[in-house]
Amino acid sequence: MPDFTVFKGAKDGSPFKTTTSKPDGLTGDQVVVRVTASGVCGTDLHYKHADMVLGHEGVGVVEELGPDVKYLKKGDRVGWGYETNSCGHCAACVSGQEMSCPERSLYGFANHDQGSFSSHAIWREAFLHPIPDGINDEHAAPLQCAGATVFTALYDVKPTETVGILGVGGLGHLAIQFAAKMGCRVVVLSGSDRKREQAKALGAHRFIVLNKGKGKAPEEGEPWLLSRLLVTTSAQPDWEAIIPMMAPQGRIWPLSVDAGNLVIPYMSLLAGAIRIQGSLGSTRTVHRDMLAFAARHGINPVIEKFPMTEDGIKEAMEKLEKGDVHYRAVLVAQ
Repeated sequence: MPDFTVFKGAKDGSPFKTTTSKPDGLTGDQVVVRVTASGVCGTDLHYKHADMVLGHEGVGVVEELGPDVKYLKKGDRVGWGYETNSCGHCAACVSGQEMSCPERSLYGFANHDQGSFSSHAIWREAFLHPIPDGINDEHAAPLQCAGATVFTALYDVKPTETVGILGVGGLGHLAIQFAAKMGCRVVVLSGSDRKREQAKALGAHRFIVLNKGKGKAPEEGEPWLLSRLLVTTSAQPDWEAIIPMMAPQGRIWPLSVDAGNLVIPYMSLLAGAIRIQGSLGSTRTVHRDMLAFAARHGINPVIEKFPMTEDGIKEAMEKLEKGDVHYRAVLVAQ
């Protein structure tokens, strides 16, 4: 296998172009993927100063197959996300929860010489996901992490539930679409009125502007208690305002990353029997169901496209860090 182009993080935070070398010949169920598009995720910002290849929302075309590949063929379109390997034998793996495998390979923790900001990548067939015909490469890319993340929090939802989405951004705008297509009543919570019409167009039934520091979230009409809440903002909300909106035994899913501690009103949590559900990402089963659901219902991320070059990656990451991307940045192979 010849060298291929990759884009790494650097001490100054500016991505730079280099190459990754791989030994000749593929082993096991390894697959060479020619990358056609990559999403730019908030997690990528955490590693922009690291000596590693960036990107984990990859989509591309199968070019070479290892000797044990059974299901993919050359020319197939595939994608991958946050996890690219696991042991396959532990209790977590055999129960279909490979994201909890002690030997899992996750972006940022393994395979530092590979990523989706690249011309090619080599992954196991078992962790590549076929892309349905109804989704193009640019729209498929953000689904590999953002789409899989929010779909995990909705995987067991009932159409009779009222689902709250906190934030209308890269994760939130996908969560709104998924929850609406699942038949749920969708309530969007936001710190301002700016994205009300966009949220309604994506499928939201109600839009609530939180009064920060007021300890309440006023809304006219019958209150809709939330059976689950997906927190998609990077900053934590005013939990004094949020907890009274939760239905008894409701679940809160923090899906984005915040450096601080989670501080919840203790007695309200107990009295409402409310659950806080952590989630690292999706299993392969959920990931593939998400892609099928998105294709069937025409769910696509709203994207801005950038060239997969040093300048294009830098511009995309700078816009993302400033919160100026509407709603997902996608790098397109040149």
